[in-house]
Amino acid sequence: MDRRSAQMAAMCAAVTWALQGWLPARWALLGSVLVMLRVDFMSYWVDSYWGGAVAATGGALVLGALPRLIKRPTVLNSLWMGIGAALLANSRPVEGLLFCLPVAGLLGVQMFSAARTHLRRKAATVVVPAALILACTAAFMGYYNWRITGNARLFPHVLYQRLYWNSPVFIWQSSKFAHVYDNPQFAEFFGDWNPPEYPPSLWVRMSLSKCRDAWNFFLGPVYSLPFLMLPWLILDRRIRFLLLQLVWCGAWLLTVVWFSPHYAAPLTATLFILLTQGVRHLRHWNLKGFRAGVFASRLILVLALARAVSPGSEIVHRPLRGWNLQRAQIAQQLQRLPEKSLVIVRYTPNHNANHEWVYNAADIDGSKVVWARDIPGRDLHPLLDYYRDRRVWVVEADATPPRLEPYAAAPASAASK
Repeated sequence: MDRRSAQMAAMCAAVTWALQGWLPARWALLGSVLVMLRVDFMSYWVDSYWGGAVAATGGALVLGALPRLIKRPTVLNSLWMGIGAALLANSRPVEGLLFCLPVAGLLGVQMFSAARTHLRRKAATVVVPAALILACTAAFMGYYNWRITGNARLFPHVLYQRLYWNSPVFIWQSSKFAHVYDNPQFAEFFGDWNPPEYPPSLWVRMSLSKCRDAWNFFLGPVYSLPFLMLPWLILDRRIRFLLLQLVWCGAWLLTVVWFSPHYAAPLTATLFILLTQGVRHLRHWNLKGFRAGVFASRLILVLALARAVSPGSEIVHRPLRGWNLQRAQIAQQLQRLPEKSLVIVRYTPNHNANHEWVYNAADIDGSKVVWARDIPGRDLHPLLDYYRDRRVWVVEADATPPRLEPYAAAPASAASK
């Protein structure tokens, strides 16, 4: 089992545990099957860099510990909540904080509504274990930040935003002073593909696009059927908190300029608990004596299974194609060579900036293959001198198919790492 598959397996287990904390066991089983069919088998989380499994696992652990701590506080459940919050802090810090705030508020209300003697016992059982986990997490993250950025409070991604991005992160922020990039691909990606200004009319269209993308990823037409029971869900006191949490986090996600479904990963357990509870309400729907709700609930599962195993689905047929596969094939070819390699990647002027070939491991100098980008007007000799012990190759990335050729020294060539 590779790392990504292990993350998805942990996510499914954590979401099942969260479902068991909010719903009866047989309904939790149904919800876990729906999660597995929709998010595990059928999503890009399982086989891409842009995965949401870690954040979804963290959100599920926090959410699953909540009803258990309210009903019967134990140190173990507090530790699970702390671990879940730690996973959120290290995967999606902002979204994780917004996700945990309502949980902390509800726990605080439940604790302070108890007698003083119960309050002390609950504080020792509920607060202290989770607080210890979070303190260790904060210390680790501070050390990590210090080693990378030189400042324990400066996150690497924040530094990256400051150094390269022109566009704001949140809609209320103003655009930055435009950066000047010597690299054509950087100029296209950070200057053209990410515009610096977002007028209100564009924000409205982007918000609708975010809602559509989230709906397509998590629900789609089949999984939307249980939400026909939304009026009953609103009146259901057992899961009303989850609805409020979903609205709270969803509203904040609309304030972020860019969005992908994995940004909402902490809400995975929340959404599927609501979905499963919607199926429970749906089963009670009768239409002139016909048990239409029972038929509809079974139809949902049948359609979900049919979509998963249908020809062309990601389970049955997940084709490998495109520039990323071609890069992987060339990388494997170079890894099999006995000597180390330096690969100079050349793009045409109309290159798609999102089809990037230059990715290196954290230890660049220790890597078997080092990738570098050819930049017009830059001299390659300093780079070649630095890696003089490597065999040098050139990849014509935009050729059809891409070509790997031995490097031939030219007087006017440039590259950067």
